[in-house]
Amino acid sequence: MDTFKRTPLEMLGLPQHFVIPLFQRPYVWKQDEQWEPLWQDIQRVTDLRLRQPHLQAQHFLGAVVIQGQTQQGNKVPAWNVVDGQQRITTLQLLMDATHSLLSAARLKRLANQLESLTHNAEDFLPEGQSRLKLRHLNGDRSAFDEVMEAESPVDHDALDHGDSLIVMAHHYFVTVVEQWLGEPGTDDFIARAEELTDVLKSGLTLVSIELTASENSQEIFETLNARGTPLTAADLVRNFVFQRIEAEGGDAQRVYTHDWPFETKFWAKEVSVGRYFVSRSSLFLNQWLVSQTGEEVSPQATFTRFKSYVEHQPDLSMTDLLPLIKKQADQYQAWTLAADAPSGDLSVVEMAMYRMKASKLELLKPLLLWLHSPGRDAPASQIERIVTAAESWVVRRQFLRMTTSDLGRIVADIISANDNAPVDDLAERVIAHLSRLNVSSTYWPGDDEVRQALSREAAYSRFPRARLRMYLEAVENAYRAETRQPQVARTGLPIEHVLPQKWQDNWPVVGPEEALERQERVNRLGNLTLLTTSLNSKVSNGPWASKREAMLKHNTMTMTGRLVGTGDDSEWDEAAIDARTAQMIDVLLDVWPVPEGHHGMVVDPQTKAGDWVQLKHLVEGGMLQTGDLLTATHRDFVGRVAVIGEDLRIHLDGKSFDTPSGAAKHLRKRATNGWSFWAVADGRRLRDVRQEFLGGPAAGHSPKSALYREFWESALAEVRAQHPTWTRGTSSAGSWIDMSVGIPGVVVATVWTASGLEVQLYFNADDAEVNAERYRHLLSRRDRFEEHLDVLTRQVGYAVCG
Repeated sequence: MDTFKRTPLEMLGLPQHFVIPLFQRPYVWKQDEQWEPLWQDIQRVTDLRLRQPHLQAQHFLGAVVIQGQTQQGNKVPAWNVVDGQQRITTLQLLMDATHSLLSAARLKRLANQLESLTHNAEDFLPEGQSRLKLRHLNGDRSAFDEVMEAESPVDHDALDHGDSLIVMAHHYFVTVVEQWLGEPGTDDFIARAEELTDVLKSGLTLVSIELTASENSQEIFETLNARGTPLTAADLVRNFVFQRIEAEGGDAQRVYTHDWPFETKFWAKEVSVGRYFVSRSSLFLNQWLVSQTGEEVSPQATFTRFKSYVEHQPDLSMTDLLPLIKKQADQYQAWTLAADAPSGDLSVVEMAMYRMKASKLELLKPLLLWLHSPGRDAPASQIERIVTAAESWVVRRQFLRMTTSDLGRIVADIISANDNAPVDDLAERVIAHLSRLNVSSTYWPGDDEVRQALSREAAYSRFPRARLRMYLEAVENAYRAETRQPQVARTGLPIEHVLPQKWQDNWPVVGPEEALERQERVNRLGNLTLLTTSLNSKVSNGPWASKREAMLKHNTMTMTGRLVGTGDDSEWDEAAIDARTAQMIDVLLDVWPVPEGHHGMVVDPQTKAGDWVQLKHLVEGGMLQTGDLLTATHRDFVGRVAVIGEDLRIHLDGKSFDTPSGAAKHLRKRATNGWSFWAVADGRRLRDVRQEFLGGPAAGHSPKSALYREFWESALAEVRAQHPTWTRGTSSAGSWIDMSVGIPGVVVATVWTASGLEVQLYFNADDAEVNAERYRHLLSRRDRFEEHLDVLTRQVGYAVCG
C-alpha cells in the first residue's frame, strides 16, 4: 500500500481506467448535502485565486482508495475504486459540465485540458471501447455514460436517464458554473474560465491510497470507514496552535490554562449545522475565520484556512493572537447562553442569536463577531442598525421560503468590503450593500412582495414550528414594547388555531364554496396565536363563544388579548382572519424593515433559459411560425429538414416530437442538444432564436425584446399602483410574463400572441387531483372570474396606451 498526495491532474492525467465495481453502492450524493458545498468550496478557492494570485489557494477533497488490476497485454492501466466512488464520480461530472460550457464558448484549449481528465485519447484504446476514464459497472453505468458522452451543450431534459441523480448532478453543475462564469466572450468570463480550469486541474488535493492487486482491500476499507473517531477542526487547530507556541519559545502550559477556551462542555457540545453535527468549538473557529478574512470558509477547510491565516501574518505571534480569540469566544458564549435562557429581555445581538437558533441558521454569526472585533469599537447604534437590517434580509427571504444557501457569501463580501470603513459609516454601507442585491438567490425582498406572499401563505403547515413560533413571538414583543412590558418567555409556547383545524362540527358554513374559503384560512398567520398553556381538545375544537371565553380567562398574551377583545358580539370568520393577517404582516414588516423606497426588484433571475422556454413560446412570440422549416446543421445530416406543425410540434420522417432535442435524437440515435442542432431559414440556430426571444447577448438586445421589456415594466407599474399585493413578478424581455396569485402551483400568464394580448391561467401543482379540483371550483364561479379577468386585461391595456 502506498499513499500519495495528488492533484486531479496528477491522478487523472495519464491514459487509464478507474472502475467502480458491481458491488459498490449506487451514486447517492445530493445537491444540498454534497454538490452545493463542493461547488461553493471550489468557487471560494477560485475567487480567492483571482483576488490574490500569490496565495495559490487549495482545497482538500478527501481520500480515495484504489486497487490496481492485473494488467493484460497492451491495455491501459486500470484501477478498482475501493472507496471514494461518490467523490470521484462527482468530480468527473463537474469537470465534464465545465468542459461543456467552455466548449460552447469556443475556449478549445481550456476545454481540451478538462476533457483530458475525463476521457482517454482514442489512440490508446481498442477500437469501439469507451473513452471514459471512469467506468461504472453497477446500475449507474447507463446514466453516467449517457451524460458524459452527450454532445455539448448537453440538453439534460432530452436524456433517457434525466431522473438519475448522476444526470441531475451534471445539470446542477452546468447551471451554477454557467451563472458564475457570466457573459461569454468578455474578459471577465475568460479570466474566470482560465482560473476555474486551473483549480479543477491543480487547485484540488486528494489523498490517493493505492493498493496492489494482492492486498486485502476490504480490510483497509473497514479501517477507514468503521474504526476510530475522526479529529475535529478544533482538534487540528489546537495541535497547530501549541506546536507554534512552543516553536516561538512561549509557555504552552500557561497559555493553555489562561488563553485556550475550548475545553469546556459548552465548546465540546455538538451542534446542528444543516443536516450535520459539528463541535461548537469547530463551528466558532470557522465563523471567526470568516469574520477575520472576509472569505467564505467551508467547515472542511477550517483548519487549512486557519493555518494559512496565521502563516500570512508573520508579525502576529500565537501568544498575542490567542487572547484576542478568547475574548471573542467568551463574548460568543455569553450571547449563546443568554439566547438559550427561557426568560429575560435580550439585546438586539442576543435576540439575533436566539432567532438564528430557532431558524437553524448560523450565517449571521460571522457578521456579529466582525462587528465586535477587538479594536473596532463600533457604536451600539451602528451595530443595532446593521444587525436589524441583516436579520430583515434573512427573515424576509424565509417568509418567501427562498434559499439561503448563497447568503454566506454575501456576509463574507460585506465583511471584506467594509473592514477598513469608518465605524460611523458602517450601517449605511452595509444597508446599501444589501439593498443593491438584485439576483433571486440573494436579494432583499420588499414590503409588497412579503405582504402578498404572507397574506395567503398557509403559515402553520409551511414554516417549521420553531421558526413560526419565533415570528409570533416577534409580533407579541412588538405589542409589549408599546406598553414597556418584558419580552415574552422563550419556553416553546403552544401555537393555537383560533378557527380549529377540525372546524366542521362546531363552525358550520352554508355550501362547498364557503367551506373551501374557510379551509384555506385555517393555517394562515391571522388565525394563529400564542397561549401560555394549551387548551384541552374539547375547548380547542369547540364553538367560538366557549373557546373565546377560555382564551380570555387563561391568557396573558397581548396578541391573544387583542384578538378576543372585550365585547360579546365579536365574530371569528374569514373576514376577521384576513384583517388580522394583514395587521400581523404590518407588525412583522416593522420588526424587520427595509430602507425607505426599497422594493427588492430582481433584475437577473438566475434561471437558465433552456429550462423554461419551449418551442410554443417562440411561435406565440412571433419568432417562429407554423410551417417554418428547420434544417439539420450537423455535418452527417446536411439537408435533412423538419417542419413546425400546427400542433406546435416538430414533424420529421412521419413522426412528431415535443422538443428540438427529441427530433435531433431521432436522427442521430444519441442524446443531442436540439437547440444547437437545428437552424431556421436565415441560418440562425434555434438557440440564437431563443436567446433573441429572451433579449440576451445573441440578439444584441433586439428592438423587439426591448419593446417587450418596456411594455412589461409599464404594465407591472400600473398593476402594482392599483393592486400592490397582486404580483411578485419582475420584468421580461419575452412575449409573456407570469404572475403568481399567492397560491403555490397557480400562475396567471399574460401573453402577446399573433392575435393580440391574452391572459392564460395555469394550474401547475404536482398533484393532478388538486389541479382538477381548483379548475372545477373556478368553473363554478366562471362569471365572477371573467369579470375580474376583464378588469385585469383592461388595466394591462391601459399601461400600453398610457
